[in-house]
Amino acid sequence: MALRVWVRSPRNLVILFLGVTFVLVAALGWLGSRLFQQDRALESQRVRERLEHAADLVAAGLQLRLAETEEALTRLSTVPASELPIASAAYVDGQLSRDALVVALSDGGVRAYPPARLLYHPVAPSTPEPARGAFARGEALEFRERDYAGAIGEYRRLARSDESATRAGALLRLGRTLRKAGRPDAALGAYDELAQLDSVPVDGLPAGLVARCARLEVLEEQGRVAAATREAGPLRDDLYGGRWPITRAAFEFYAREVEGFSRSDGEPVAASGESAVAPARALAGGVAWLWDATQSEASQLSASGDREIVWIEDRPVLVVWRSSAERTVGLVGGREHLEVDWLGELEPILVREGVAVALSDAEGHGVTTDTTGATAVASGATGVRVVRAAAETRLPWTLHVTSADPGGDLAQLAERRRLVTWGLVALGLLVLLGLYAVVRGVSRELEMARLQSDFVAAVSHEFRTPLTSMRQLTELLASGRVVSEERRGQYYDVIRRESERLHRLVEGLLDFGRMEAGALEFHWQPVDAVALTRNVVEEFQAELEDGGHQVVLEVPQAAYHVRADEDALSRALWNLLDNAVKYSPDCKTVWVDVERGDHGVTMRVRDHGAGIAPEERRTIFEKFVRGAASHTSSRKGTGIGLAMVKHIVEAHHGEIEVESEVGEGSTFTIRLLTEE
Repeated sequence: MALRVWVRSPRNLVILFLGVTFVLVAALGWLGSRLFQQDRALESQRVRERLEHAADLVAAGLQLRLAETEEALTRLSTVPASELPIASAAYVDGQLSRDALVVALSDGGVRAYPPARLLYHPVAPSTPEPARGAFARGEALEFRERDYAGAIGEYRRLARSDESATRAGALLRLGRTLRKAGRPDAALGAYDELAQLDSVPVDGLPAGLVARCARLEVLEEQGRVAAATREAGPLRDDLYGGRWPITRAAFEFYAREVEGFSRSDGEPVAASGESAVAPARALAGGVAWLWDATQSEASQLSASGDREIVWIEDRPVLVVWRSSAERTVGLVGGREHLEVDWLGELEPILVREGVAVALSDAEGHGVTTDTTGATAVASGATGVRVVRAAAETRLPWTLHVTSADPGGDLAQLAERRRLVTWGLVALGLLVLLGLYAVVRGVSRELEMARLQSDFVAAVSHEFRTPLTSMRQLTELLASGRVVSEERRGQYYDVIRRESERLHRLVEGLLDFGRMEAGALEFHWQPVDAVALTRNVVEEFQAELEDGGHQVVLEVPQAAYHVRADEDALSRALWNLLDNAVKYSPDCKTVWVDVERGDHGVTMRVRDHGAGIAPEERRTIFEKFVRGAASHTSSRKGTGIGLAMVKHIVEAHHGEIEVESEVGEGSTFTIRLLTEE
């Protein structure tokens, strides 16, 4: 019997309906989840078996490639020195991409094949130097005696020497002295002659590099920017093309010098090739690492050779080397070399097995990019990944194998999952929409009932206050107990004010009802916003004579005309003033100003009262809504004043804004377009 009574309530029926629906959805979801888990486990097992087989094939292919590489390096480390360039070039042309090179390390330094791929050498090659004191006389004339003409003559004499090193040193000093003597064109000629010697060392550096950089400096000093730009491009190409065997310090110095020059369009010379230079820098760093490792007495490397992945400027570099009594020969390759020369050869296997491969170092950092579709982290619907560690495969990296097409592996599972998922989603959405509609409807009804109750109570209070005053004063006057004419006049004046207040309240309620129904007619005419504001403030101030509040008005002398309904706009301004006074119990001043902006007239009412909380600012312009301050302070009001203001302002195609801080007061701003 109790259950029958309980279900009679519509709300209880809704609760029962929602409960049964949630139980059914939960049961269906549990069954679907179990089905997904079983299908996923079976599919994952099948995919794992395929990936295990593919990983074995890939590992075997990479091991074969590594063995071939080590065999070739062993052969190159033992060939006679005269045959090494030809043998190395043949191996490079047949086996290596552009992101790799072969280096031969010996006591004489480092030789790279092809040489253009090595930006700088770990050690400077030994070079013949001019005889000691060959330039002593010229330098004495240049620096101690400041006899530039004599120094130029001495350097010109030495520049005709049969020894190329002496000739290069003399031309370098000749160009420097000509610059000091204020003869830049002659200096350019000396540097041009020096550049012809190209690889001849001068002060430990290639003459061609030193001379061409010096020419750029002279051209820049002359203001010949276009000429310097033209020469900077080829020089940079030669520098980054590994034309000269220089050390890293020299390379970095001259790279900065060349990059300091700009193109004719203002873009730095180095900007366009920065991405191409990064792999070459990494290769040079790998060669330097191999040199340091093999030359260090404390090195733990194998005496015969080994393989390693090293990181140079955040780029992985593969270094494989073999040593003999004659030399150490190494292969240094970057990321592109690994992807093209190593993984590229395995492409038929990868395609046939439907897998993708990625490589990582011992710390888990990705050695290859994601261009093959593989990642070092499991991906795809199955989440299956097969790993072959370096210790297991004897390779210099960890091997990660994943499915190249996880979606294809799980096509049937995905189809079943899609159907069940969409069914669950549709049912869930239906339940959520129904729940939302029920909760929202009940909440709105309860909230509207509460607001209407508050509105009725507030209106009753608003009516009761003036009616009570009028009734008491009328009874006093009717009974004849007021004998003083002065007192009688005061009572009549109070009755008049309360009548006007009651009239405004009734008219406000009626007008708001018309506004809500869309039946209120506005009478449009040009209205002076300044005069209207002044009149409303004066009338409102007259009502406040006994309340202690005052309104400070700041308006210009000029007239700002707007197209408006004068009565409606006056009522909106009156409501804002009334609110400002109500919620400013401590600060008795309200400020009103009118100003003209670029797009219209602004009417602003500001108080220093209780303020409005941020969460209430979005709802204060709704009907029957009153802020928390009105409840805590028992302020009288109906809750339709600001709603009426919004209706009126929007009817005038204007905007109403509020800025407020709790405890700091509020500012209400009306923006209207001016009369054209």
